[in-house]
Amino acid sequence: MTDVTEVPRKQVVSWAVWDWATQPFNSVILTFVWVSLYLVSDSFLPADVAAQNADDSLVCSRAADAASAYCQGLSDLTEWYGWITFAAGILVLLLAPVLGQRADASGSKKRWVMGATIALALAQFALFFVLADPQYFWYGAIVVALGSVASEIAGVNYNAMLLEVSTPRTIGRVSGLGWGLGYIGGILALVIVVVLNQLDWFGLDVSDGLAYRLIAVGAAVWTIVFALPFFLNVPEAPARLDRPRVGFFESYVVLVKDIKGLFDHHRATFWFLIASAVYRDGLAGVFAFGGVLAAVSFGFSPNEVIIFGIALNLVAGISTIIAGRLDDRFGARAVIVTALTVLIVSALFVFVFREEGKTIFWIGGIVLSAAVGPAQASSRALLTRVAPDNMQGEVFGLYATTGRVMSFLSPLLWALFIGWFGATHFGILGLVIILALGLGMLLLVKLPPHQQLRDGTASATASQV
Repeated sequence: MTDVTEVPRKQVVSWAVWDWATQPFNSVILTFVWVSLYLVSDSFLPADVAAQNADDSLVCSRAADAASAYCQGLSDLTEWYGWITFAAGILVLLLAPVLGQRADASGSKKRWVMGATIALALAQFALFFVLADPQYFWYGAIVVALGSVASEIAGVNYNAMLLEVSTPRTIGRVSGLGWGLGYIGGILALVIVVVLNQLDWFGLDVSDGLAYRLIAVGAAVWTIVFALPFFLNVPEAPARLDRPRVGFFESYVVLVKDIKGLFDHHRATFWFLIASAVYRDGLAGVFAFGGVLAAVSFGFSPNEVIIFGIALNLVAGISTIIAGRLDDRFGARAVIVTALTVLIVSALFVFVFREEGKTIFWIGGIVLSAAVGPAQASSRALLTRVAPDNMQGEVFGLYATTGRVMSFLSPLLWALFIGWFGATHFGILGLVIILALGLGMLLLVKLPPHQQLRDGTASATASQV
């Protein structure tokens, strides 16, 4: 990497703003508004089933209500959405590794980010045609899933460009800038939705889900407008001459060789990549399905879900900043282990006491969000310290790739547990299993002591098992 003076501030900020540009898809579409309040709502149930809760008296987390046709119908929608998300994860698994690798070799990472960002915007525009009718459910779910695939593919190449807009001394700050702008963008987008709801959409007739369809269009416009600085100001990186330019299927052979080399010579780093991929998918699942749980299982109103989302983003942002100081003092591994433990205990707390109502979900959700940000930020920091000096770019590429490879786990277990037990709140147990599995794997990884990592001597010890 070049010296800090050789990375213009305009390029750094323009790179970071891309996180802001795509955040409405994550916060508004996937998590707190579009999917949770619209796609898996009674808008897509048969009219006679939806009418069973005309007075909003049913709460599907209560055992007395869970067996109703209404609650069962909502559980079916969330299960089907989980399966569609699982299929999207498989598609990402098959495509992201080789597309990221080929972009690196050919010097086309920026072009892939731009193309996938445009595809993401088009997917959000396409959601305008999802009318509030059961026959449109599968169309809506598939479009959301394809948007997720586009977002993931763009993210692989975007993350790989971090090393090109930072230096060894600024990588944490630059990464944090992008993450911070993402949280702020999510908060602002959710606030706009709340304001529009309070203004009753200026008197528009919002039947047939028009309010949610307009939200999707707004998210698409947001993505295009705020992605422009990235498109215009961040340069394309040159092709890596040390990487072979091979065919699509042969790229998988190259990928396997790279992973084998890491396993042979830097085994602790290898195992950390695998462990972090598992628990990071659990972290993604917490946010991906948190809004669905709030709306379906705990009876949150639309505005309550959105306000809940604003609170979670705010808490996650603050806790991530605080965790940076704890990371420097106690070590990234200690922060990650503590955060994952808190996540598991909080999720079980919500599941066990779910019949106590919204207050329990608020308490559990706030604690969960406070732990998610630190786990994500410290994972990236720890990898920076254990990656061999001559393999920083390669290892960060594998970090992105392994995360995408495991991205099907949370939707798979989410859908399976809902299908097995017949109620949406059982999906919590699927997420707990993934987080616990990732935590167990991390505890088995023999990483260098924090003092060695801080002093930059990890390379000499990172190959130990």
